[in-house]
Amino acid sequence: MTTTEHSYATTPQLSEALKKYQNGFALIGIIFLALLVGGYFIVSPVQFFRSYLVGFWICFGAGSGCLVLLMVQYLTGGAWGVMLRRPLEAGAKTLYVTWAGMIPLLLGAHQLYWWTTAAGQADKRIQAKSLYLNFPFLCIRAVIYTVVFVGLTYLLTKWSALEDETKSIEYSKKLEAISGPGVVLFVILMTLFGVDFVMTLEPHWFSTIYGFMTVVGQALTALCLTVAALLLMAKFAPMDHALTSKHRHDLGKLMLAFTMLWAYLHFGQLLITWSANLPDEVIWYIKRWNGGWGWVAIILLVFHFFVPFALLLSQNNKKKADIFLKIAIFIVVMRIVDVIWLIEPNFTDVKNVQFNFSWMDVASPVGFLGLWLALFFWNLPQQSLLPLGAPDLQKALNHGRHH
Repeated sequence: MTTTEHSYATTPQLSEALKKYQNGFALIGIIFLALLVGGYFIVSPVQFFRSYLVGFWICFGAGSGCLVLLMVQYLTGGAWGVMLRRPLEAGAKTLYVTWAGMIPLLLGAHQLYWWTTAAGQADKRIQAKSLYLNFPFLCIRAVIYTVVFVGLTYLLTKWSALEDETKSIEYSKKLEAISGPGVVLFVILMTLFGVDFVMTLEPHWFSTIYGFMTVVGQALTALCLTVAALLLMAKFAPMDHALTSKHRHDLGKLMLAFTMLWAYLHFGQLLITWSANLPDEVIWYIKRWNGGWGWVAIILLVFHFFVPFALLLSQNNKKKADIFLKIAIFIVVMRIVDVIWLIEPNFTDVKNVQFNFSWMDVASPVGFLGLWLALFFWNLPQQSLLPLGAPDLQKALNHGRHH
């Protein structure tokens, strides 16, 4: 082991901290998922599947977001990405497990997706979309998503490990070469994924911007979670020396950019829908502006956009680790609220909108995210804390330091 490798190996103190995080989040995940399963029998199977979708969407989205950010980092370079690469890899590797979360959704499709039922299949507008909206094709697409996302994760993490071992530029070039088409393929498939599992909850409604909204939401979730993990690691040696205030500032600017992009896409969809004022399009907003859901929309506007926007404008907030950590965690909480707002109103009657919120909508994302974080912290120390074979490692380590 070289001096650099030894310097950035996991220390006993950091290993102990990561193990503590892993066990703590695993316990939280098990308790809240047990509550969710109990809700299947206590409340109803229908509500179970709805709440299950909320938790799965946060969990799978976090892993997928890590994957796309990892590929973006290989394409763009930059000191921010070198520091964040190991957390992004650890997050992406959760896809090895979380893909299986699609199976209950497919088994409970009749409970969630009206278009899969006999009544839905008899609907003329559903019949017009039957080439895409049919259950066997949905299952085939689910397999395709799994193969591509898991396959990309496998190649990226494998070549990253070989890059560390060999210090060869060959693997650095491979990582960059696969990331270009990988990002394009990811965005296309994640657009279809968002359509399949969330947009078709309202099968008569459609939005051409929905796929990009899905990708940006996932990337923001992944960024906040991995930055929070990086900030927690930076409390211990050797990461306390590697991560500088300049790194935190860069990551904060990226977080601000995704927050603004999330707001821009939602505003763009609203503006176009409002301007067209077509019955099939406005139904989505009618359900989210009435029956109490309008208050959730206001909460999202204020606390998912205006508050993070104001906080992240400050250089001081981005550079101070404790404040930045709280901002990242706060945005993750708002991401959960956003996913609930996207999913639950689909199941209310547009003529009599009800605030059909259940305690299971809290238990599910907390449980899923708990197990996701446990798996994440288990993956994290399996390699060196920094990508030691990365060509721009030294540049990243010197980022923001004065000579």
